Amino acid sequence: MKLSILSFLILSTAPHWAFAQQAGQPGGAPRWGLGVGAAVSESVYAGEGTRVTPFPLITYDSERFFWRGIGGGAYLLRYDGLSIAATLSARMDGIDKDDFGKAELAARGIDRDKLEDRDDSLDLGIAINWRGRHGELEFALKRDASGASKGHEASVKYGYPFQWGGARIVPHTGLSHLSSKMANYYYGTLPGEAARGVVDYLPGSAVVPRIGVDVVRPFAGRWAVIGNVSYRHLPGKLSDSPLVEKNTNGVFSAFVGVSRGF
Repeated sequence: MKLSILSFLILSTAPHWAFAQQAGQPGGAPRWGLGVGAAVSESVYAGEGTRVTPFPLITYDSERFFWRGIGGGAYLLRYDGLSIAATLSARMDGIDKDDFGKAELAARGIDRDKLEDRDDSLDLGIAINWRGRHGELEFALKRDASGASKGHEASVKYGYPFQWGGARIVPHTGLSHLSSKMANYYYGTLPGEAARGVVDYLPGSAVVPRIGVDVVRPFAGRWAVIGNVSYRHLPGKLSDSPLVEKNTNGVFSAFVGVSRGF
C-alpha cells in the first residue's frame, strides 16, 4: 500500500467537491468544506495490489480561487455556465520500486532490483468547464512541472447530472491523452534501467478512456455523503508493459467521504 504526503489531499479537481459545496447551503455554496474520506484503487503495477488511502477532505471556493482535494487554482473567467481556470494539482501515479512484486516482475522477465522509482508529480494546467441543461463538459490540459515525467496530459470529460430522491448523481465519460514522455515514464522502462539489462519498452503516447459516476447526498443541513466509482481502460500498448500486472486491461477505483460546508 502506497502512502505519501500528498495522498492526504487525494483526488484532483473532481466534480464531487463542487457538489458538496452546493449541497451545504441553500441559495449559494459555502466557502469552506471539511470532512474525511477514503479512496480505494487497484494498482496497475505488477504485485502492488490495492491501494487504500484515508485522508481529510478540504475544499475552498471563492470568486477568484478554489481548492478541491489535491487540486486548486484561480479562475481566469467566469461567465454564466462557462469557467476557465489555471490549475495546480498532484499526480499520484508514482511507485517506489520496492512496492512492485518481485515474483510478479520476474514472471514478466524483470529484475526488480534493476528498476528505479516512479515519482509522483505536480501538474500545472488550464481547465475549461461548461455547464448547461444538456450536461457538463470539461477540457483540461496538464503538464508535469516537477520534472518527474516532463510530459503532459490532455483530457475531455462529459457528465449529465440528475436528481434521484435527495441525491445528485452524475454519470460521466471521458478520454485522456498521455504524451509519449508521460506514458513512457509511468508505463515504460527508463534509459538507466535498460542500461542495467532491463528490457527496453517504450509504449509512446496513449489514449485512455474512462467511465464513472459521482454521487452526493446531503443530510442534516450542511452535511453531505460524497461517493465516486470509476473505471479506466488501458489500451494494449499500456497493458502490455512488463511493469503492469499480467492480464490487467483496466482499473477500478472508488471513493467515499463525509463533508460539512461552512
